[in-house]
Amino acid sequence: MDESGTTGGSVASGYTGKQDSGKKAGDVLVKRVIDTIRRNHALEHATITMMLARQGPMRVIGRAGTDGFYVFANVETDKLRAYADEALARLQRGEANLAITPLCGTNIAVAGVMAGVGAFAAANSRKGEAAGLFRAITAGILAVLAAQPVGRLVQKHYTTLADLDGVRIVSVEPVRGHLHKVRTAAA
Repeated sequence: MDESGTTGGSVASGYTGKQDSGKKAGDVLVKRVIDTIRRNHALEHATITMMLARQGPMRVIGRAGTDGFYVFANVETDKLRAYADEALARLQRGEANLAITPLCGTNIAVAGVMAGVGAFAAANSRKGEAAGLFRAITAGILAVLAAQPVGRLVQKHYTTLADLDGVRIVSVEPVRGHLHKVRTAAA
C-alpha cells in the first residue's frame, strides 16, 4: 500500500494504476484498424466506380475489411485487378470524390436511422392517432430525402478515408463464383 492507501497495481502484470498511457496506446491501435478499413472502403468504392464505368450497370456488392475488400460481381479477375489498380492510382493522385458513392450501404443505414427517429418523434406527439400517423409518414419521407446528402457526409468523414498514400494492392483472387478478394497492405 502506498501513502494514499491504495495498492497502486502490479508492474509485473502491466497494470500500474495509470490507465491513461495504456488507454492512449489502445486508442491508437483502434484508430489504426478503423482507418485501414476506411481506406479499403474508399478503394472498394473507387474500384466499383471504375468497373461500372467500363462495364455498365450490373449487380454488385462490396465489403471492406482490414486486409482489403470483397467484390461480388460478374467480372473477370484480371479486369477487376485493372479497375482496382486504376482506382488506387486515381485516389493516390487526389481524386477523393471516387471514395463517395450513392450506392453505399452507409446511405441506406443513415436513411433508416433518420426515418426511424423522425417517424418515432412525430408519432409520439399528442394530437391524435390519425394525425400522428400522418406526421410519422411525412417525417419519414422528409428524413429519407434529407438522408441522401447526410449519407454522403457520413461516408466522407466517417466510413471512408480517401488518403491511400502508402497503400498497395497485394492480389486480386477469385474466391467462388462471382466473389473476388482484393487484398491490400500498407507499403
